[in-house]
Amino acid sequence: MDYNKKQRIYNTIMLVVLSITVTFIVTTVGLYKFWSSNPKQKFVMLPSAQSGVSADISRVKAIIDKYYLGDVDEQKLTDAAVKGYVSGLGDEYSEYITKEELSDFKSDITGNYNGVGIYYGRLKDSSEVVVITAIKDTPAYKAGIQPGDIITKINDEEISSEESLTSVANKIKGEVGSSVKLTIKRGEEVKEFNLTRENIQLHKVESKMLENNIGYINISSFDEETANQFKDEYSKLEKEGIKSLIIDLRNNGGGIVQEATDIADRILKKDLVILSTKDKNGEEEITKAKDDDSINIPIIVLVNENSASASEILAGGLKDNKVAQIVGTKTFGKGVIQSVFTLSNGSALKLTIEEYYTPSNTKINHVGITPDIEVKLPDDIENQYLIPEEQDTQLQKAIELLK
Repeated sequence: MDYNKKQRIYNTIMLVVLSITVTFIVTTVGLYKFWSSNPKQKFVMLPSAQSGVSADISRVKAIIDKYYLGDVDEQKLTDAAVKGYVSGLGDEYSEYITKEELSDFKSDITGNYNGVGIYYGRLKDSSEVVVITAIKDTPAYKAGIQPGDIITKINDEEISSEESLTSVANKIKGEVGSSVKLTIKRGEEVKEFNLTRENIQLHKVESKMLENNIGYINISSFDEETANQFKDEYSKLEKEGIKSLIIDLRNNGGGIVQEATDIADRILKKDLVILSTKDKNGEEEITKAKDDDSINIPIIVLVNENSASASEILAGGLKDNKVAQIVGTKTFGKGVIQSVFTLSNGSALKLTIEEYYTPSNTKINHVGITPDIEVKLPDDIENQYLIPEEQDTQLQKAIELLK
């Protein structure tokens, strides 16, 4: 990829920009280009107030200045105006990020932030904020917060259906040692949790050895260092003598594009296509494997309706190159990429700029990836994030195939 030309790198909306249906289907997952690792980051100068929208705002400002009874915070008004302008695009993945929000946004991407350790999103039909999972050994996990819990209040303040998940995240996060009160609805029961914030270090890749020397690697999100963590976990399994591998991408809402392509690069033979992208002008860019090493054992990738973005890049790249079988249910179908542009006032704009395709030029956006072998979970599974291994029909099918 020509980073000097494009002056941006792939990255993700992580953690706080995931929306899901009542069955936890992801509807807002992140996959975008970001400046954080680019030594030639691009800053965009703000235009002078000459456009129609600026003129309209100026008229409203004049009325406010003359008649409004209360105090006026000009920065808050400006941020709200720009947020509304971007929201008018009707694109769920594009948003304006204020200067104050930006540091938290960047810390989420690195997988290192101060908070309570919750993955959460919005229910598609009700817009309620739902807990996807509490990260092991974090304050939320220790307090007993569970997947499926609905967060209704933060510090006794109701969460509005119009409030962005970035705003929700900023209220939950804070200084180490400070406290936050979460009001949770669990079925018909309402619970309150007073949690002390800690520095949360995220490890996105976990592995173990299954029967018959089958290696198992779960990737929960594609954040910074995910590819290196995958390589480390695979090396451990390799030393233990694995003969085949299961890569579990279920409920992985996406992340940094390059982390996904780096993992694909480790698996695929050199020069095989991993993905292609196209911008609004139809300009195509192809990403190929560059690593001389490859993994030459049978591989099965587990996916479900929550597997999106970077997960679909990895699954699609392995499927189309015929190095892995895909088992599970059809993926979400989030096949567009966002770029984050730094503005001269310290804020940023995240904007959808490209669509991506699998190596066989298969469209992903609003389509998803159909597994080679469709396997559904049992109907009586109440929480797909907490499935006993013996009841996990998708995992058991993968084990059966690899035996």
